[in-house]
Amino acid sequence: MPLFMDVHDGIPDEADAQAVADAHQADLRIQDKYNTRYINYWFDGDSRKIFCLVESPDSATAHAVHREAHGLVADEIYSVEQG
Repeated sequence: MPLFMDVHDGIPDEADAQAVADAHQADLRIQDKYNTRYINYWFDGDSRKIFCLVESPDSATAHAVHREAHGLVADEIYSVEQG
């Protein structure tokens, strides 16, 4: 299945590591509905960015999971290959 890295820019200052973890858990709760697997995420509190690694049929489907789970959709989604 294709692998994607999505990038969320400009995360609000009030969003802390726990809020990001909660959003990731929301993704995990509904990902099967979309035949998608959110593998991992990284939060950079200094730059206010989140990066999510996801297996998904396509980028639009990965986007749909975020939209339904919590509304924090990615600003960019890249197709990636593991090295």
